[in-house]
Amino acid sequence: MSTRLSQLFVRTLREDPVDAEVASHRLLVRAGYIRRQAPGVFAWLPLGLKVRRKIEAIIRDELEAFGAQEVLFPGLLPREPYEVTNRWTEYGDGIFRLKDRKGADYLLAPTHEEVFTLLVKDLYSSYKDLPLSLYQIQDKYRDEARPRAGLLRGREFTMKDSYSFDYTDAGLDASYQQHRDAYERIFTRLGLDYVIVKADAGAMGGSRSEEFLHPTPVGEDTFVRSAGGYAANVEAFTTAVPEPRSFDGLTPAEVLDTPDTPTIAALVDVANGKHPRPDGRAWTAADTLKNIVLALTALDGTRELVVVGIPGDRDIDLKRAEVAFAPADVEAANEGDFAKHPGLVKGYIGPWSPSGAVLGAAQTGEPARSTTGIRFLLDPRVSEGTGWITGANVHGQHVFGLVAGRDFHSDGIIEVGSVVAGDPAPDGSGPVELARGMEIGHVFQLGRKYADALGLKVLDENGKLVTVTMGSYGIGVTRILAVIAESNNDGKGLIWPKNVAPFDVHVAVAGKDVAVMAIGETIVDSLEESGFDVLFDDRPKVSPGVKFGDAELLGVPLIVIVGRDAAEGTVELWNRRTGDRTSVAMIELGAALAAQP
Repeated sequence: MSTRLSQLFVRTLREDPVDAEVASHRLLVRAGYIRRQAPGVFAWLPLGLKVRRKIEAIIRDELEAFGAQEVLFPGLLPREPYEVTNRWTEYGDGIFRLKDRKGADYLLAPTHEEVFTLLVKDLYSSYKDLPLSLYQIQDKYRDEARPRAGLLRGREFTMKDSYSFDYTDAGLDASYQQHRDAYERIFTRLGLDYVIVKADAGAMGGSRSEEFLHPTPVGEDTFVRSAGGYAANVEAFTTAVPEPRSFDGLTPAEVLDTPDTPTIAALVDVANGKHPRPDGRAWTAADTLKNIVLALTALDGTRELVVVGIPGDRDIDLKRAEVAFAPADVEAANEGDFAKHPGLVKGYIGPWSPSGAVLGAAQTGEPARSTTGIRFLLDPRVSEGTGWITGANVHGQHVFGLVAGRDFHSDGIIEVGSVVAGDPAPDGSGPVELARGMEIGHVFQLGRKYADALGLKVLDENGKLVTVTMGSYGIGVTRILAVIAESNNDGKGLIWPKNVAPFDVHVAVAGKDVAVMAIGETIVDSLEESGFDVLFDDRPKVSPGVKFGDAELLGVPLIVIVGRDAAEGTVELWNRRTGDRTSVAMIELGAALAAQP
């Protein structure tokens, strides 16, 4: 039976929702696919559910093709498993916690590794039961501080999460590859461009992690790639470290006056004006060492300051810093922090002064924190033998020719500096370019982290207990729907790909003539008998202009307009994806629709 627009639970909107930032959010709300319930929380209407279920069907098809089996866990889970793995604490404010009437702690699941692990532990005990891959399509909950962009970053969202269980590392490699290959097939069938990038595992843990990113200007992730095939999320990018240089022939460090130079730009100007280089080359920001004070707040609320030294032509990338210092929160030090540490001369901080080291490790290799008590970490580019202009810890003064490894040391190396186009790829495959992308899938080799914590072991061929090794694989179902909408629309509405569109064809009767409406009914019946899923705009008192506007907004890619020529046996076929509008004999309509790209 056809779906009639006169009876469908939908109301299209002419105006954009006031909180919509991106096209997918605007159009999905205006076309009646979703409705906002709270920040980052949406109700799904019939049209939205039809598209969502088609996406889910493709995912199920490809996972079950290699033997994955579907289960379903609740979204409400007890505290105890997450306490064992320490994630109850590690998630910080990022999850929804609640208590029942008896005071027991629960959470709305942000992810399900723990309970999948316990389920397999409960039911399986032998290597003969493995390998095993289980998956579910279930809602997840995360207390996003700033939910935005509709379905792209919400507090409630639907994910496909699957988990593999093996008893050997080789088995994990095979299961990982099965899922990775299935993801490529899924995204290809959904018509989504993707780039597979090396990624940081974050709170998930594990030894191998890759993201599937859809390149898009509205993407929240920055990734890098080289012409030679290297690709990584910026959080996982590793710097190509310069070779150490000899100290031979290097002049001693010298403190020089640099008045009114609290910024790198001002320092470079003064250095070139008052203290030009002997070799005649102009000083640049890349010759300076910028020392940035960060405040780290641990899960227990403890606050620690850290100074990071990076080349002056770079900035701190906050996402990279969050990964490097996880699970602590990271922010720039505030005025109160500086007030508590008078040894930090704001705008003129450096790792050395004529009286000795003030940050990091002294030349002897022993920590020299007596001046500030603050850890000092360095960007990998600040390698041994490199010389720098940096603060002298005195207002209006900088040190010129301060050499790493000779004049100062650090407490460690850290990857938090910004990545810029032209940086060399760490695998030697050439310079990288930067692009924006939206994460649509993520695959992890978890290894034995969760199995160890929760005691998942099986007997191997020799009757010996071995710890199971696991993989975790996620696809953002509702995010993918938004990504597809984001990349398949024009100024007038959505244009769904054929295999996820809510209907195969949208039939609209133009005009109020009863005879034309009857012809429309006949066309719809014929199309349905031929196997087409039809949306029929049968609204009798709605003008053709409104019907056509709604057809464009709703996004069914093939539209059949039944108008004045219908009495002569002809209708108009409108392909929204190509923009073509052609007259077609009604007797040939089914074949014409089937032939459309």
